Amino acid sequence: MKAALIQLNVSDDPVTNLGITLDYVKEAATAGATFVLTPEVTNCISTSRSHQRNVLQHEDDDITLKALRAAAKEHEIWLLIGSLALKTTDDDGRFANRSFMISPAGEIVARYDKIHMFDVQVTPEETWRESEGYRPGGQAVVAQTDFGKVGMTVCYDVRFPLLHNALARHGAQILTVPAAFSPVTGDAHWHALLRARAIETGCYVLAPATTGEHASAAHKTRKTYGHSLVVTPWGEVQIDAGTDPGVYITDLDMGLVEEARRKVPALTNARTFNGPG
Repeated sequence: MKAALIQLNVSDDPVTNLGITLDYVKEAATAGATFVLTPEVTNCISTSRSHQRNVLQHEDDDITLKALRAAAKEHEIWLLIGSLALKTTDDDGRFANRSFMISPAGEIVARYDKIHMFDVQVTPEETWRESEGYRPGGQAVVAQTDFGKVGMTVCYDVRFPLLHNALARHGAQILTVPAAFSPVTGDAHWHALLRARAIETGCYVLAPATTGEHASAAHKTRKTYGHSLVVTPWGEVQIDAGTDPGVYITDLDMGLVEEARRKVPALTNARTFNGPG
């Protein structure tokens, strides 16, 4: 099976981002990819909550979701929309960071709301409080496709191995980790974390990412790490996209999942235990 990771330099303009994304999806499908993946916040990267309130939409109205569903149907591909920033009906006005699995018929077969919010102080100058603008999800999701089961996560989720272990125990053979990763933490941890999640679970890990300095009309810009990765179930990096936007295609051999789990059956060897003290 051919999978394509789309690496994007997303701006704070959903209309502009959509045109670029659709071109990349077409390029990937034309090259023979049957599973195409986009990064976290495919529709809009912004550090301004007021700007987001002006340009974001609810799921039922979102132009990016509608257009990418149509593209999946047109090209007859499975499409993971890594995530979209969406308005909700929550009283506090917070957004959802929601990933979608789209079938070749253009149907939404699974939704996943990012569970773990990026509330961190990476450096004295770089502090993030994702939970101030986004409400966390609470439900793990495994999507059924015609090539296998896919455990859906988003970005900061990668630091929480219990989530990925639970997805693998519920049948996931592929873990998706679309991201808009900080350059500081990306340089230090990105490869190690993704390889660890693959090794622990015996899953393929597919991690499409945003990259570069993201254009902003009226407020400070943001930078992300890039380096979209495909990691095999044995923990080998099969693709590292570097920092250039584009389409990165590779072949997935689903037999490697069974092979890795046969060699090191960590999922079945795991035991329950009492806590210390």
